[in-house]
Amino acid sequence: MFDYNAPLRDMQFILNELAGLDAIAGLPGCEDASPDLVAAILEEAGKFAAGVLAPINRQGDLQGCRLEDGRVLAPDGWQAAYDQFRDAGWLGLSLPTEFGGQGLPKLVSTPVWEMWFSTNMAFTMLPQLNVSQAEALLIAASEEQKATWLHKVVSGEWSSTMNLTEPQAGSDLAATRARAEPAGDGSYRIYGQKIFISYGEHELTPNIVHLVLARLPDAPAGVKGLSLFIVPKFLVGPDGAPGAKNDVRCISIEHKMGIHGSPTCTLSFGDQGGATGYLVGAPNCGLETMFIMMNEARFGVGVQGAGLGERAWQFALAYAQDRVQGRDAVSGETGRPIIHHPDVKRMLLGMRARVMAMRALLYTAAGWFDFAHHSPDAAQADKCRRYVDLLMPVAKGWCTEVGNDVCDEAIQVFGGMGFVEETGVAQFFRDARIITIYEGTTGIQANDLVGRKILRERGATLSELIADIRGTVSQLEEDGELASIGAGLAVQLDSLEQTLEWMLSNGKDRLGDVLAGAVPFLHLLGTVCGGWQLARAAQAARRRIMAAEGDAQYHASLIELARFYMTTFGPQVMAHATTVRASGEVLVRFDTSVF
Repeated sequence: MFDYNAPLRDMQFILNELAGLDAIAGLPGCEDASPDLVAAILEEAGKFAAGVLAPINRQGDLQGCRLEDGRVLAPDGWQAAYDQFRDAGWLGLSLPTEFGGQGLPKLVSTPVWEMWFSTNMAFTMLPQLNVSQAEALLIAASEEQKATWLHKVVSGEWSSTMNLTEPQAGSDLAATRARAEPAGDGSYRIYGQKIFISYGEHELTPNIVHLVLARLPDAPAGVKGLSLFIVPKFLVGPDGAPGAKNDVRCISIEHKMGIHGSPTCTLSFGDQGGATGYLVGAPNCGLETMFIMMNEARFGVGVQGAGLGERAWQFALAYAQDRVQGRDAVSGETGRPIIHHPDVKRMLLGMRARVMAMRALLYTAAGWFDFAHHSPDAAQADKCRRYVDLLMPVAKGWCTEVGNDVCDEAIQVFGGMGFVEETGVAQFFRDARIITIYEGTTGIQANDLVGRKILRERGATLSELIADIRGTVSQLEEDGELASIGAGLAVQLDSLEQTLEWMLSNGKDRLGDVLAGAVPFLHLLGTVCGGWQLARAAQAARRRIMAAEGDAQYHASLIELARFYMTTFGPQVMAHATTVRASGEVLVRFDTSVF
């Protein structure tokens, strides 16, 4: 096993040079995000990740969770780690001070969560759910509900879940059957079954706050008839303490490919007369509120892609620096570590380039979140809000796919030893495999990107983003040292723009053809956006070099990293563009009866 080294230098560079930490710290409500405070938070989070979470990651994978007499037992070390996590106040880092959080910008919390996902994703899924639920309750809960539930959720004293999926209703929430019947006292009785509920049952906290989608008796059909309910594991008495057990029980946990330390539960509601629930927001508007939680979770899953990719890269790098094998084909020397073999070096550099591209895009998007919520400039806030909405499927879909690829390549660097569980690198690939699936598969993200984010508004926001990227290209072309990076990005942009025009021209009459290429288009846009961020990093690094500020060797490496990305992954943009424009017609007319 290899120690985790928090990538603080990369994180600080992106925060300060690309994501606009200084500007965000000047926004109303974000003034506490001083450079010294942010640096201290990142350093302490890195210590917690390396010293508390990383050491129990492997045993969580090996032990998994156990269901005994309705009780779900977590792996060894989980309880102590969660107690430390909660007591340190990590969970409320970006949540409002009004409810016990620290009120820091999302940009500050994002690299912190990345470190935790890197070192123990199965564990970190538990507090991540609290953050997502808190965001939903802040928007939709009544003042009384906030007073009852939010302090406990924000502090982590109680844990959270979201309950959408049912056996017959996977991603099709219109097929939801769980029902809610008025109890006559302002509460409801919930009946039904939910599956794939992360941390749906455990004993790490004295209570679990479930958010459940269900139908009222007079609800219309489809997703417009879904309401949202708080359904606690234990009912809460007048003193705010957990009391009687609610009519909710775990009837099974899944045996999964990865994330073994996270219990994935099937929950049954109402077997003994109905689980008590409390309506959140207006009747039949539950999905709108749940989407708040889902969007927060989807962004977090994108961060999981970057975090797992970083950890897998660190494993691969350490192994390649230590493993001696074969003869160096370039120098002819023997007895040198495999990092000197061109193909191994190619894999390692490609892994690093993609992790940095993901990280830069996610941190920049986190900054857009903060500008959208805090900027007094209405035009700036609106633009950032639209950019976040447009690129949320990319943050989730592309970053998770790339994270999978990076974890896969790490095994290849290890060779046969990567296929052996004792080396530990296989766990990252097994854990990463779920992130392209839960919170909406890559196909769902791609359909959302093409259908709801692009075709519905005739590509207006994407065209605005393309114009911004072209501004970066113009700046790069004016600097001879960076002109090749600008030229590569310009070619990619041309393919993106041409593909957008084709989609807009055919989206009405040939929608099937367009949606057939939705996933390749998501990859196309993600690759361009990742390249844009690395190009911006090269610009910032060049400025630092010219001003003789910081580590010149490190900054020069960022410029080379951008060049490598443009020449290695940039050409994939044109291939994806061809696929989007040319393959749909064949796919649509292909007769499925001959499969």
